[in-house]
Amino acid sequence: MSSSPAAQLQSSGSDSEGSGQACEQSIVIPNRFITIADSFEKKEHSWFVTSQIPTDLSIQVQDITFTVHKYPLMSKCGYIARLELQPSISNLGYDLKLENFPGGSETFEIILKFCYGLTIAFNPNNIAPLRCASEFLDMSEEYEDRNLISKTEAFLTLVILSSWKETITVLKSCKNLSPWAENLQIVRRCCDSIAWKASRENSTTEDIADRQGWWFDDVATLGIDHFMRIITTIKVKGTKPEIIGKCIMHYAKKWLPGMAVELEGLTGYGYGKHELQFSILSAGKEEVSVGQKEQRTIIENLVNLLPHQDEGVSCKFFLQMLKMAMVYNASPALISELEKRVGMMLEDANANDLLIPNYKNEDHAKLNSPEHNTMHNIDVVQRIMDYFLMHEQQQQQKQQNIGKTNVSKILDNYLAEVARDPNLSITKFQVLAESLPENARTCHDGLYRAIDTYLKSHPSLSEHDRRRLCKLMNCEKLSLDACTHAAQNDRLPLRTVVQVLFSEQVKMRTAMQEKEPALQCDNSEQGDTQPSTSIEIKNLREELENVKTRMAELQKDYSELQREYEKLSNKHKIVSSWSLGWRKIKNSFHSKADADETGNGRQTFNSTSQRTSFRRRPSLP
Repeated sequence: MSSSPAAQLQSSGSDSEGSGQACEQSIVIPNRFITIADSFEKKEHSWFVTSQIPTDLSIQVQDITFTVHKYPLMSKCGYIARLELQPSISNLGYDLKLENFPGGSETFEIILKFCYGLTIAFNPNNIAPLRCASEFLDMSEEYEDRNLISKTEAFLTLVILSSWKETITVLKSCKNLSPWAENLQIVRRCCDSIAWKASRENSTTEDIADRQGWWFDDVATLGIDHFMRIITTIKVKGTKPEIIGKCIMHYAKKWLPGMAVELEGLTGYGYGKHELQFSILSAGKEEVSVGQKEQRTIIENLVNLLPHQDEGVSCKFFLQMLKMAMVYNASPALISELEKRVGMMLEDANANDLLIPNYKNEDHAKLNSPEHNTMHNIDVVQRIMDYFLMHEQQQQQKQQNIGKTNVSKILDNYLAEVARDPNLSITKFQVLAESLPENARTCHDGLYRAIDTYLKSHPSLSEHDRRRLCKLMNCEKLSLDACTHAAQNDRLPLRTVVQVLFSEQVKMRTAMQEKEPALQCDNSEQGDTQPSTSIEIKNLREELENVKTRMAELQKDYSELQREYEKLSNKHKIVSSWSLGWRKIKNSFHSKADADETGNGRQTFNSTSQRTSFRRRPSLP
């Protein structure tokens, strides 16, 4: 028994109310009821109308076949009205197949209900598919007043675009509606609405630090295409670069797995249990998965969106993006652009950020030489240093030397980290250490630490390579503590140790000479009635004596080194030219020391009675 029209309307209305409760915004659209249909049934891949009037049209949308009446659709759909329908094989009606129908079978089912006069509910999830499908079927006012195009357009404009949440939902639903959503300006209007609301909030909010990121989470749920359009529009509206940069960083952390992975130094090398392995063997383009292509697209688009101002994004984020670009085999031009941006901000980086794993591609994996199997990519850092120097040359400002000083510390710390890699060649280490000009380093303690680490990790280096490596540092720029350590470091070549000893003695003499005038000045200005001043003078005298004692010990270390060198020379019957020069330095040093001590009225130290043993110290921590 067929149900009455009133009962059918009530049933359909209740169904629409149930579906509308799931959405914040919905409108139930009643239509003129046509009593041509008794009920609608759906079984597996078939959807048909039960009615006293036999159906005469079969429409296939995706994998669903709809068996309906021709007249309700032709009266409202210009597309179907213009078709010359072909009789079906069974001669019981006409067959029609709708290819690439916007929204698929679910949207077509809603349109069928609208054509049969049943109420339908608009909500943010179905409004964009219905708007595109109604355009596909040409459901305009020409065929019926208040047809589906006008109703969906009104709901979209008056209800959706006035709400932030609903606009985000509609924009997400446009993902699979291309090119209809683009041609109907649905995407553009949604992006403009979101950008306008975000930029207006940023410009009117007083406490931007607390409110500037309120829209980051919602925008980060969108696809990269829609995200790019929103950020581009926000840029045009004058939003601050730091806000745009933070939004891009937030989006990258959500869509690029591994962005938060950091290397806090190395846990080991070789083939140990805890070895860090960062080798990604990428196959040809045909074998690259869809996920990798999507990740690469996201990286390339985000880099193009990054603000050109330095305050927009941190150097750390640029380095993270550089690592991800290398993982997903981005274009060389993109990697070069990231390296250039890092070079311009290098003084804000740190050594751990520069530890870029050596991601290996297919061709690189075929190379078996140890030089190509380093744990970290030294070539990338070398190029970053080159870009930094080019940027510094363009910036003729006073802070140029300060930037180089900071970068020299970063580079020395980086060298100390990568020096532990047994596959790192001495040539790459030397070239990277010499990339900065000589005047960039005011102190060579960091460079000495890196060299000592390299010597410790490469015990099989020849004497020639060790001397070649030690030529990188200037002993005169070592601190007194570094000189003391280097003088007793058995990993250094003998010539370097002698140079360090001489430099240390010069520093000791300079320190002593600086203290003596201060002591004499204090004696002339202070009276005998000031006991506190006398105590200070006494302390200065004791400190001066300690300095002289240490100087005598170093003198004996120097003499013992000289004797050791002479024994080696006699053993191999080789007389080196520079040993004569060091004897002259020794003699001149003794004569100057005697003259200074005699002039000051001090007692000289007996070198035979105060003999000290020559000690070796462990490596500099």
